[in-house]
Amino acid sequence: MSTYLPTLKQLLYLVALQEEGHFGRAAESCFVTQSTLSAGLRELESLIGVTLVERTRRVVRFTPLGLRIADKARRVLREAEELSAMARAAGKPLAGELRMGVIPTIAPFLLPRLLPRLRSDWPDLKLYLREETSQAACDSLHRGQLDCVLLALPYGCGDVEAAELFEDRLYVAVPPALACSLPDTLAPAAIDEDKLLLLEDGHCLKDHALAACNRPELRAGAAMVGTSLHTLVQMVANGLGLTMLPEMALSAGILGGTGVVARPLEAEHAVRRIALIWRRNSPREKEFRLLAEALRSLHVDD
Repeated sequence: MSTYLPTLKQLLYLVALQEEGHFGRAAESCFVTQSTLSAGLRELESLIGVTLVERTRRVVRFTPLGLRIADKARRVLREAEELSAMARAAGKPLAGELRMGVIPTIAPFLLPRLLPRLRSDWPDLKLYLREETSQAACDSLHRGQLDCVLLALPYGCGDVEAAELFEDRLYVAVPPALACSLPDTLAPAAIDEDKLLLLEDGHCLKDHALAACNRPELRAGAAMVGTSLHTLVQMVANGLGLTMLPEMALSAGILGGTGVVARPLEAEHAVRRIALIWRRNSPREKEFRLLAEALRSLHVDD
C-alpha cells in the first residue's frame, strides 16, 4: 500500500471549504486557523499532484476534479465516523456523542419533554441537536453531519431506515370570532383558500396539510407566509386568516392566551407520522431503535 495517502484531516479541510465556500469560515468550522487549513490543502494538492481549488482574492472556485474528490472525501469521512460508531455500538448503548436533526414543527413541542427523559435514562449520552427544515436535515444526514433525524412522514429522504413513533393529527386553527359558528370538526371543503395561512416552502407540514385537504386550489390560493407555527398563530389571533396546526403543538400550549380555537380536520389522511430516520446500514441502528422506543413510550405516557 502506498504511504502517500491523504490524511482524514486534509479531507476534512477540503470538504469544509467546499461546503463553506470561504477559507475563513471553513477554518472556523474545523476549529483551526485559516493558515493551518490553507497549508493542509496545499499539502493535499502536492501529495496527489493536481489542483483542487482555484484561489483568488474574492472567489474560491473548485476545479471539476476538485468537486469530485470533495464528494469522495465526504464519503470517506462518513465511513471513518462509522468505524468509530461500530466500536461505540459494541459497548454501552446510547453513550458518547449523537447528532440529531429535528424539524422546526417538532423541536419546540417535543424536545422539552424528551430531553429530561434522555438525561435521566442515558446520562452518558451527549446529544447534539440541530434544528433544520426537512430537506436541509436530510441533506445533512446523507453528508454525515447528522446521525439521525426526527421528522414527519411522508417525506422523501433518500436511502434511509425509519422507525415510526406515533401519529400527529392535524387541526384547523381559526380566529375567536369565527369559532362559535363552526362545527366540532372541519371538512376541507369548509376552508376558504383565500384565508389559509401556511408555513413557507421547505417546511413539510405545509405539504402534509395540503395533501390532507386534497384540494388543488388551496395550493394556489394559500398564503405561504409563516416562518414558524408561533408566527402563524399570532396572525390567526389577529384575524388575518386560519391555519393548520399539529396536535403536538396544541398539547404544548401554543394557543395559550391567544383566544384562537382549533377544530380537528375531518379528512381521510389528516395526520402526519412522526418518525426517527437514519442512514440505511448504519452500525448504530440498534441505538436508534432504542431511542425510537424511548420516544414512543414518551408519547404513550402523555
